[in-house]
Amino acid sequence: MNDKLSSHRSAIPTFIERIRARTPARVLADRAGAAYRTSVQLELRQAHAAARDAVRTELDLARDFHPEFVAAWNLFEVSTQAKSKDEYLLRPDLGRRFSEQSVRTIAARCASKADLQMVVGDGLSVTAVVAQVPPLMPLMVRLAKAQGWSLGHPFVTRYCRVGLMNHIGDLLSPKVVVMLIGERPGLATAESLSAYMAFQPQAGHSDAQRNLISNIHSRGVSTEDAAHRIVRLAAQMMRQGTSGVSLKEELAGRARAGDLPGDGNLANSS
Repeated sequence: MNDKLSSHRSAIPTFIERIRARTPARVLADRAGAAYRTSVQLELRQAHAAARDAVRTELDLARDFHPEFVAAWNLFEVSTQAKSKDEYLLRPDLGRRFSEQSVRTIAARCASKADLQMVVGDGLSVTAVVAQVPPLMPLMVRLAKAQGWSLGHPFVTRYCRVGLMNHIGDLLSPKVVVMLIGERPGLATAESLSAYMAFQPQAGHSDAQRNLISNIHSRGVSTEDAAHRIVRLAAQMMRQGTSGVSLKEELAGRARAGDLPGDGNLANSS
């Protein structure tokens, strides 16, 4: 009897580690009486510091992205009407419109009426943008080109809010806008990216006209899965001529055969 009890007790740490490995959430955290153990407290403080850094860090195209990546996509940087990080955090409305200089830059460098326009925004986590965009963007472009779509010139926006998609639609009139933007970081990860999408966005549109694929990071939605989902959802928007609450995302298992190259393999792996 004692041998069995000892065996069960020795198996508990392994069982707990298996549970923790399945989720980035802090489950079954170790305690000492009513308080967390010191190691858990230090982990929480480290995660909180990473979250603050992700929000407060300033995006710098030349510093944050590899020169080869910037050159390959001919990326350029513009800004919203917010003039500083503090103003961006205190005045969300300023992050929903481009500055006058940025409007001129976009008009000079971007073609209008593309099928798909990609925009990278710093949002509330520069850390997420730096970690996820370089592997995600090439996958998206490859899948979009396989559809025969015309692609707008991608660019990076500093002090960006999701509502900026409306101004992009007014300026460039694309069929679909995809905004890759840093999510508000939590204590699980500061590297989570969101992909907001809209069909022909324009002034006056709200979240009701947008779709979202979130939690794009190493322990969430992988960049490969995200790329397939983004392009598949864009194809749905173009077929149905709408986005937002009137459109339900077709996941790989339910998508029509032949919607995207390679969808069969993706469905089998999910």
